[in-house]
Amino acid sequence: MDLYVVLGVRQDASESDIKRAYRRLARRFHPDINPGDREAAAHFQEVLEAYETLIDHERRVRYDSGEGAPPVEARRSGFEGFDFSSRGPDYSATFGDLVAEVLIEHGARRPAATRGTDLHQDIGISFAESFAGCERALTVTRRETCRGCRGAGVARMAPGPCSLCQGHGAVRTVRGHMVFSRSCNACGGTGQQAPRPCPSCGGAGHDVRTERVTVRLPAGIADGERVRLAGKGDAGPRGGPAGDLYVTVHVATDADFRREGRDLHVVLPVAVHEAALGARIEVAVFDGSVKVPIPPGTQSGQQFRIRERGMASTRGGPRGDLVVETRLMLPAVLDERSKALLREFGEINGGARIRCDAPADGEPEGQE
Repeated sequence: MDLYVVLGVRQDASESDIKRAYRRLARRFHPDINPGDREAAAHFQEVLEAYETLIDHERRVRYDSGEGAPPVEARRSGFEGFDFSSRGPDYSATFGDLVAEVLIEHGARRPAATRGTDLHQDIGISFAESFAGCERALTVTRRETCRGCRGAGVARMAPGPCSLCQGHGAVRTVRGHMVFSRSCNACGGTGQQAPRPCPSCGGAGHDVRTERVTVRLPAGIADGERVRLAGKGDAGPRGGPAGDLYVTVHVATDADFRREGRDLHVVLPVAVHEAALGARIEVAVFDGSVKVPIPPGTQSGQQFRIRERGMASTRGGPRGDLVVETRLMLPAVLDERSKALLREFGEINGGARIRCDAPADGEPEGQE
């Protein structure tokens, strides 16, 4: 068996060429990559024997001089009974790199950081506050990334060798003439000291904290609308970005005003003489007052629209309108003088009931 042919290198190959060839073939025929494949395991043993001989300067010289390769002890199909940690620093480093590359190829990576959970809260405001906009303070209990470990869950510590395996990543046991090696349980085969849980968060990677958050509600916000506060949800696992806080707004009803979209509706009591003769009646709204022109002959239930005196738009654009609906109010007739005047009014108008030529609903439009 020509060891140079086994590795696929020339006879004058350098150590780096031999290492590269070994890594390439070991990744191809490694028993962990080809479980149950005896042919691949046997070929890996040939590759390993060729590497051990050619990487050692004295053994390579003897091989090149025709003495042949010395027998390798305790060789089996696979790794049973073989001490991988006793082949010198060059071999140990190469084999460790190989294992690391195999694990990477098989997806053994640290889980990626993920986004935190969104939180939800409800808040109640008055009708006037929804008209003008307001601020509210909320108490939010949320998970925040631990400042001690920055979400990693482990304490910060200087790198150092594992105290159990002394940095080799494997623990050796001897049975008779056989030397066995197994992965170190304390460090997981890394050779580095095992990380300790963060003392601040106990390894969770986050702390539970209560925070006062100010929510700004825009003018015109409607019942059931939500406001998003970015980054005020739970912190993400493993230092991932925080989720958001969603605040659902509940607007109380008002005794006088009713909302339809961005329009405000209000009922305006109108006296008989005001409806008959016409008038300008002042209506108090949330941002001041507006005078509504009542033309002569106004009927009960007639509506007048005052432009852009309704609710603001939270998405931009013009305000809604103020829609005023008249409600005819009959006076309480208590004295004889009032009764006489009403009788005279009825006789003059011939006992007329409702005028047939009364303006239709919505006409005319009142404008302040």
